Order: sequence, then structure tokens, then C-alpha cells
Amino acid sequence: MENKGRWSGRNTGKDRVRGEVWDRLDAGGYAMGPTWSHIPNFIGADQAAWHLAQTPEWQAARVVKCNPDPPQIPVRLRALYEGKTLFAPVPYLTKDFPYLRIDPESLAKKGVSFELAATSEGYLIHGERIGFEDVEPLDFCVVGSVAVGRVGGRTGKGAGFADLETGIFRALGKVGPDTVLATTVHSSQLVDDAKVVIEAHDNPLDYIATEQRLIVTGNTDPRPAGVTWDAVREDQYETIPFLRALRGRMEDG
Repeated sequence: MENKGRWSGRNTGKDRVRGEVWDRLDAGGYAMGPTWSHIPNFIGADQAAWHLAQTPEWQAARVVKCNPDPPQIPVRLRALYEGKTLFAPVPYLTKDFPYLRIDPESLAKKGVSFELAATSEGYLIHGERIGFEDVEPLDFCVVGSVAVGRVGGRTGKGAGFADLETGIFRALGKVGPDTVLATTVHSSQLVDDAKVVIEAHDNPLDYIATEQRLIVTGNTDPRPAGVTWDAVREDQYETIPFLRALRGRMEDG
């Protein structure tokens, strides 16, 4: 029986490249845990986080946003150990609150280990629950990826969460023209640029960090100005409890 991702059928080009990468991770023994329908964890995720942390923008950043997936645990852990304020979403945005503020100073006062707080399970317990509007302006954003091209094109797992979040943050002024967008992946997740399907709501990457090296994409394509609400699917409204109310507040404001 042919493998299919959980969110397959929305874009056949993206489905195809996701399947190729998930199969390659499995066949090569590079994955740690499940691949299909996931932002896959991989051997060398800590080295990829190290490469990302060498960039001047990361070192200067005081406020960092990171996706909740396992391969980015080393990124979140570095942010906390370096004293950065960390913002991370509820996985799949399924709660009535979308985001958590994870403050390393507050964690230290409470005796909560950074290793625990860097996991999604840990920060859901020990982070401060907030709305999108309460997120501070972001210096550096890290997103999870399934497939990436060297010039900055990115394909996620298919649910559309990352670009929706980034669009909301752009519309709210939390992500500006100088905010860096980056990802960490295994080198086997790099694909030919022509295989990465780019849609109007997709946000190009500035940096791609692998277990081997850092890639500076040099991408100067225009960034989406905000949320393309017409592209938000009905199932997203059904699974993300606060989305309709957020859209109403943003459009009224």
C-alpha cells in the first residue's frame, strides 16, 4: 500500500517531494523516530543547531520563535541557555491559547531545567500561556521543514501551520523585514530547487543549517505581507479553536 502523509492531496507537487525525503531519511537510517506526516527528527540535529547559532543574527537576537517539533529541541535549548526569550506554539495549535512564552530567568527561579523546558511537553507545563498579540517583536524565527531548496524554498509536513503563523506575525508587526527565518534539517532533506513548490503564502528561508554546514540562501524574493485568509482551509478553522476569532480581531483592527 502506498504511503501517504496525513495532509496529502492538497498539493501533489509538495506531496511528491515530501514522500521522497521521508523515504530517503528512512532508507538512509538518518531519522530518529517517525518520518511520514512529521517534521522528522534526525541524527545530527544538535550539530545543525550549532551551525545556526554561529550566525551573527542569532547571536544578536534577544527574542526567538521556534517551532515545537523534536528536531528543533537543540535550537530551543540553546536559546534558553543563551538567555534569550523563547516563544513557541502549542503543537498543531489545538488549544484555546496558541503560544507559550518561555523565559529562562523565570525557569531558573522555579528550578525548572532548560532540558525539560525545551521540549514541547515541558514548555506547555512551565511556559506562560499567551495569544498571538502578546508575542514580542521577533528577532529570529526557526521553522520546521521536510524538504528545502538551497535558495530558500521550503516544504513543511503539509498542515500549513508554519506559514499561517508567520503570516499572522507579519500582519501584527511581530515579524518585520529584518527578522531572520531559518530552519535546521538533515543534509538528505536538501532537494533540487525546482522540486520545491512555492505558493503565494510561502515564506522563503534566509538560513538552512544542516548537520554538516550552514547554507546562506541569499533569497531576496518578496515576503508575504500577512495572512492570505482566502487560502486558509476549512479544516484549519475546525482544528485551530481560536482562528476565526483571531481573524475577526485582525480584520476589525
